[in-house]
Amino acid sequence: MIYMSVTIGTPLQSSAYKVLLLGSGELGKEVVISLQRLGVEVHAADRYDHAPAMQVAHFSHTLNMADPQALKALIAQVKPHLIVPEIEAIATQVLVEIEEQNIATVIPSAKAVNLTMNREGIRRLAAEELGLPTSAYRFANTLEAFRAACDDIGYPNFVKPVMSSSGKGQSRVKSFDEVDAAWEYAQTGGRVNQGTVIVESQIDFDFEITLLTVRAKNAETGEIETSFCDPIGHRQDAGDYVESWQPQLMTALALEEAKRIANKVTIALGGCGIFGVELFVKGDKVWFSEVSPRPHDTGLVTLASQFQSEFELHARAILGLPVNTARHSTAASAVIYAGVDDTNLSFTGLNLALANPNTDLRLFGKPEGFKRRRMGVVTARAETTDHARELAQHAAQQVSVQ
Repeated sequence: MIYMSVTIGTPLQSSAYKVLLLGSGELGKEVVISLQRLGVEVHAADRYDHAPAMQVAHFSHTLNMADPQALKALIAQVKPHLIVPEIEAIATQVLVEIEEQNIATVIPSAKAVNLTMNREGIRRLAAEELGLPTSAYRFANTLEAFRAACDDIGYPNFVKPVMSSSGKGQSRVKSFDEVDAAWEYAQTGGRVNQGTVIVESQIDFDFEITLLTVRAKNAETGEIETSFCDPIGHRQDAGDYVESWQPQLMTALALEEAKRIANKVTIALGGCGIFGVELFVKGDKVWFSEVSPRPHDTGLVTLASQFQSEFELHARAILGLPVNTARHSTAASAVIYAGVDDTNLSFTGLNLALANPNTDLRLFGKPEGFKRRRMGVVTARAETTDHARELAQHAAQQVSVQ
């Protein structure tokens, strides 16, 4: 087999290789930077002006990406080679049609995007088609069915809208008295209100990990191969990541099982790129939780820990370039929250946060802040994950938002 070499043109000229990013948050911003370093022309789209990735892309587009006609018009205008979704609120059926008509390549695939944007699709694939271990679960689309599902699963349980991220609309239900409030919160907190929620049993696990899994082409054969970053441990608050570290120590058997699960689910989804596979771990046992077919927020730690961050890995993989998942440091990340509901924010204490030479930070440049909105992240390197976590948390606390 003769593998064709990869060719990239020049941005803003007729030879340009174009990527359309659907969703322009902080993760997309880092992807844009990585793509531009490789000579790609990037178009960033989102529902509001001046989103983080828009600030560094060649072109920006503001639209409702859940509107099929608006999305079709944008794709016809840009004529991208690759379409890279970053959020859930997208008319995914349009992407299926685009791929079927060979208009553009959807990353990692239209099937993957369509399934993973909806928790019902990916959970049924993982548990019912692939036979992967998961928590017990039920779906419900009415309050009556939801009450029955909660009773069936038992308490405590976890409730999530089928389309949401970063903890939006998610809650832990400890008793039947909390059921109706959880239903209402799920209906108002999801990215797209489809009325359907998933109720999951609580698993007695030791820790959670994100196993960043990369599907990329072999430089010589062109065959797609799977590689893994070292496991990332993370802590969440109300379903939203607040800190992460790499590596997360785990048994050899658990790591082998984690890789087996991640490999199986990403092969089923297809395509190239990075996947954030979330897993629960207890001893040697591992359960599948979720998968994102794109860089993962907990993977921000790789900006400090790996030779190629998750964003560089994603950019390389989707362009058909070789990847290197090796880690050079032990590191941690800690989130900087806005703490206020306001615009025109300022950040002070950056000199204090960066006083230690082993710390770094990113401010995302979001035009509006909310109390629990991520506005930045601190990363830190150290000899151990515990020390790195301490450094990152201390540095993040030095940043004040006004």
